[in-house]
Amino acid sequence: MSHKIEIKKGAFIISDAHFSSNRPELFSLIEEIYLEKLQPTQLILMGDIFDALFGSIEYTYIKNQQTIDMLNAISQKIEVIYLEGNHDFNLKAVFHNMQIFTIAQQPVECKYEEKKVYLAHGDFEGPLGYRIYSAFIRNPFVLPVLKMIDNLTNHSILNYVDSHLGQKEDCNEFTGFAEFISRRIENRYEFDFFIEGHYHQNKQIKFENSIYINLAAFACNQRYFTVELSQDNELLKENIFSKGI
Repeated sequence: MSHKIEIKKGAFIISDAHFSSNRPELFSLIEEIYLEKLQPTQLILMGDIFDALFGSIEYTYIKNQQTIDMLNAISQKIEVIYLEGNHDFNLKAVFHNMQIFTIAQQPVECKYEEKKVYLAHGDFEGPLGYRIYSAFIRNPFVLPVLKMIDNLTNHSILNYVDSHLGQKEDCNEFTGFAEFISRRIENRYEFDFFIEGHYHQNKQIKFENSIYINLAAFACNQRYFTVELSQDNELLKENIFSKGI
């Protein structure tokens, strides 16, 4: 699937921040960008930036509103690309000046200098049951019904989701990850770099003529990445965010 996005040198890439009251660290990073203390050339959000943000359900905006507002303001100044994840979707209703890519549109084909790069949140292909579930929860006919039930029950559905997500452990090691990715990616896509989140592993896998990069989850260790191709063919520079730097 080709979209021909041009990735810029100096772009920031953030994945899996799972922003919530339990994981508030993202707010400070976005604030630094908003205040231009940090000045990326482009901002690429790789999905699950919010722990629960559903574009057609306004109740999910409440706890996220300040961060939403800053991201919308940033998108007026620099290009912001947002790949929807499994925790944040239907986002065109929320972010009006960004390039939004649904899971159905991923992986997104991009270009950096002369390199072919794919970007994906990471759950664009899953077991049949998961794909049915993903389509179901995003369905424009299903969501209004769920929203009505949630409103009538004093937000019992969303409060349960919020509580459940807050208890998840997102920073575990994926045993057999290299073999899993090789079966899933290698020989199926032609690329120089394939970048995705979702699995939170912060690992690179080198194939014969290409490199797969699984990003660290910002939620786990406040790592984000700057695009800058090195002489060693390393595309991303890893940064650890600490407020005030």
